[in-house]
Amino acid sequence: VVDLAAGSSIPGDGILLQSKDLFVDEAALTGETYPVEKTPGLLADTAALTERTSCVFMGTHVVSGHATVLIVKIGRETEFGHLAHRVMGRARETDFERGVRRFGYLLLEVTLLLVFAIFAINVYLDRPVLESLLFSMALAVGLTPQLLPAIISVNLSHGATRMARQQVIVKRLHAIENFGSMTVLCADKTGTLTEGAMHLEQALDVDGRPSERVLWHAALNATYETGFVNPLDEALRACRTWNFTGCRKLDEVPYDFVRKRLSIFADTPDGPRLITKGAVEQTLAVCTQAEMADGRTVPLLQMQDHILRRCHALANQGFRVLGLAVRAMAPRTQIRKDHEADMTFLGLLAFHDPLKADIAETITTLRRMGVRLKIISGDHRLVAAYVSEQVGLDHQRLLTGQDLRLMTDEALARQVNDIDVFAEVEPNQKERIILALKHSGHVVGYVGDGINDAPALHAADVGISVDSAVDVAKDTADIVLLKKTLSVLVEGVREGRTTFANTLKYVFMATSANFGNMFSMAGASLFLPFLPLLPKQILLTNLLTDIPEMTIATDRVDAELLDQPRTWDIAFIRKFMLTFGVVSSVFDYLTFGALLWILDASPEQFRTGWFIESVLSASAIVLVIRTRRPFFASLPGQPLTLATLAVALVTLALPLLPLATPLGLTPMPPHFLGLLAAILTAYILAAEVAKKQFYARA
Repeated sequence: VVDLAAGSSIPGDGILLQSKDLFVDEAALTGETYPVEKTPGLLADTAALTERTSCVFMGTHVVSGHATVLIVKIGRETEFGHLAHRVMGRARETDFERGVRRFGYLLLEVTLLLVFAIFAINVYLDRPVLESLLFSMALAVGLTPQLLPAIISVNLSHGATRMARQQVIVKRLHAIENFGSMTVLCADKTGTLTEGAMHLEQALDVDGRPSERVLWHAALNATYETGFVNPLDEALRACRTWNFTGCRKLDEVPYDFVRKRLSIFADTPDGPRLITKGAVEQTLAVCTQAEMADGRTVPLLQMQDHILRRCHALANQGFRVLGLAVRAMAPRTQIRKDHEADMTFLGLLAFHDPLKADIAETITTLRRMGVRLKIISGDHRLVAAYVSEQVGLDHQRLLTGQDLRLMTDEALARQVNDIDVFAEVEPNQKERIILALKHSGHVVGYVGDGINDAPALHAADVGISVDSAVDVAKDTADIVLLKKTLSVLVEGVREGRTTFANTLKYVFMATSANFGNMFSMAGASLFLPFLPLLPKQILLTNLLTDIPEMTIATDRVDAELLDQPRTWDIAFIRKFMLTFGVVSSVFDYLTFGALLWILDASPEQFRTGWFIESVLSASAIVLVIRTRRPFFASLPGQPLTLATLAVALVTLALPLLPLATPLGLTPMPPHFLGLLAAILTAYILAAEVAKKQFYARA
């Protein structure tokens, strides 16, 4: 049992035994801005975290009042402990990591099948066992895109640099790929769709018409108050420049969470006035009259229902509403709380957190890019629905925290695709929504900046925070925005898709060219009396063909590859590998025929000729399969072009250099180059035709 007073930190989750005017700041746990009043009592087991008014939680602190509390949970058993435990657990496998793993399994299957088959057949044909083994192992190396980890790292690092220029800081490189593949973005309303700051929208008299008298008295009250700092008073002070010449503050009754009112006693041109501002119901409770637009006062009972209906109508439109009342006072120097009586109700003040200027356009852009926005908010359902309607989201169907408590995970997974707005959501329910979306096949991003957002950030494929967030949120997030606006995310998504597109280019290049060459080599080894390439020549071929592909991170990406999110599609990669591998093999066998029957090549000439053709064809095909357009309609980046030309020149020069003999190469007759040029030209044209037909069927 512990005693709590103002300023006390709460050491564990507990139940109130007794309390007096107890208000607790739970912002760290629930995200609620204002302190919550706590009183002893009984609650249902299904009560939401924000509804447990008889409970206090570890990690929160007392703002005012005092209480005696029975602590029932400590450490990991507390609500805070549950949050920490979920964040500290191992991160779930992301969509990109899952794609890389499945791609690795595909390569493993193909490599093992080919290597064992070639080794067995060569041994069966009475080839030397050691030579056959080395040849098979070289085939395995040649078939494997061993630079994939390096290519991924270079691509991601290059993408992170570009994203930093867009005010997007990447903490975990693999998140870039998921950023580009993201299909759903979940975010809170406050500070994401809205500016995150209160603005005064209307100052209305009792009849509902704009009133300068109401606004003047409200601003005077806000200007002279010195108690509890709140954004509503800031909005009143900032709405215009005020001149209160002739006014003088005499006294103040600060705001408290029992009265929910703030009173200023001031000397005004009309004489001493008590000006009270606060929650509408609590302000009406100390009034007996209401002032009409023409200055007449009428009994409050005549107007009270009308005032409350207007208040509720404003609340339904997403406004935060306060009431304002005044009372003429006799000259004095001090006032007490009991002077808040027999007051005259002046009118209503409507505040709102305005939408960001570009938010509707940004959401439309994200939707065009295939990213669907979903709002997960702790705000009241009417406020969340109103804001969602303003930005074009489906607000007719929404789920609340109460709805989620009654749903199983399976039921939530079936409904989550059709719901754009989640309101009155508890912190632990955010993670459930994220997991349900992932279970439905989405790549999910989540924007959060509070402690209560940490589990959802941890569960998302892409956890996104802002530089003004709490440390726990920034530590958990994969990406940190230097500016809290979705427009920054749009550019980040484009950069993520550029990085992912360039990574897939390497996969397509490496698998198609490597598979074709290694399949051709395996087939040739069965009918040739000698090895078509020596193991060291296979490794050299692999090295040279990887050099242009190392520059793929700087390559241009066609606009159509950025318009929709893309993920690893292993079936698509397998079809691509088989299609272009077969095309490559066809021209490899044409090269074999030309070398054997036209040039009557010796084993050294055969190996040299095919080495040159393999490297040049693999380098040239890069320019074809890097784009879905005709290769001449989509120019590659300058580094890729220069690297391709450099590799081609080195390959043609190698047989003439002193290195030729150790590498097993020999100079080729001049007419071979003309024959090689014809084969390469036909290969590029055939690859273009195959590409057009392949994407037409895809």
